[in-house]
Amino acid sequence: QVQLVESGGGLVQAGGSLRLSCATSARTFSNYEMGWYRQPPGKDREERELVASIMGRGGGTGYADSVKGRFTVNLDTAKNALYLKMNNLAPEDTAIYYCRFEATTTRVVCWGRGTQVVISS
Repeated sequence: QVQLVESGGGLVQAGGSLRLSCATSARTFSNYEMGWYRQPPGKDREERELVASIMGRGGGTGYADSVKGRFTVNLDTAKNALYLKMNNLAPEDTAIYYCRFEATTTRVVCWGRGTQVVISS
């Protein structure tokens, strides 16, 4: 299984920026769908919401409407890492952010442990 370790979370004021990182043990990415999910306070695991996704093959990206224009997902294959750049953060972005890999052939899903993001108003 792929190992995923998130970092980069923290406490920032509204309007600020953060860049989250997901270090992965994967060395090839063409057979993965990768994404960032978030779990807001008071929500449980089943209510995690997709924030941004990127295809390992082709690099196509997708974003939740709530983050379009503010968040950018990218994959650095040289560093074996997935990133999420978050700009113009708002209190409603407060959540635990998780990195998720899904193998396109087997549909096996791996999650990281998450990184906490808190936005103060």
